[in-house]
Amino acid sequence: MPVVSLPAVTLFFAALLALLNLVLMVRVSMVRRSSKIGIGSGDDRLLQRRIRVHANFIEQVPLALLLMALLELCGLASIWLWALGAALLAGRILHAIGLSSSAGYSFGRFAGSLLSWGVLLAGAIAGVVIAWPA
Repeated sequence: MPVVSLPAVTLFFAALLALLNLVLMVRVSMVRRSSKIGIGSGDDRLLQRRIRVHANFIEQVPLALLLMALLELCGLASIWLWALGAALLAGRILHAIGLSSSAGYSFGRFAGSLLSWGVLLAGAIAGVVIAWPA
């Protein structure tokens, strides 16, 4: 029976991404409070963008972390896990900065999306390769 180690690398990045998630939530809450908008966006453009930044984070990060944890539990070399985690964290930071500054094209938004999608693609390919029946 294989020895299962705890997914410490994934835990490290999950913790950092949880902190980033909190920052994004606070940014939404601050605009809600100052604009007195309890639900929805009230057609407030700043609030709409902050909601989208947070929503995009929530759309991308959980599946990426799940893939990382499963890959780590299946024995993927830690160098790859560190690379995936660093790319995911950098991607989410870049995306948040880019979309926060402009609803249109920005380098941060483009690079952040590219990194996040790359993590999902690489994790999916690694998962298929590892789990494919021999």
